[in-house]
Amino acid sequence: MDRDQMDLLVEIMEEHFVVLETALYLDNQPDDQNALRLHNESSRRYHQLLEMYETRYGPLRNTSMSDYPWGYVDDPWPWDVDFTNY
Repeated sequence: MDRDQMDLLVEIMEEHFVVLETALYLDNQPDDQNALRLHNESSRRYHQLLEMYETRYGPLRNTSMSDYPWGYVDDPWPWDVDFTNY
């Protein structure tokens, strides 16, 4: 995995974290407009990043479209990435 791919994957994971955390917060504070705005912006950015990643490097999720042959199993799998030297 080259540096650009790793950078994009890290950015996806960061944005995904914000989406999940704001969703949990909004479950308890549904009237917080600032949190909702942050959630919507992060969700939009997260989906843009996923599309960018998958266009360049192939499927990141098993629910994504794939070229032939099935590309989700190409190495490395996202959870196999070594971030110790990142």
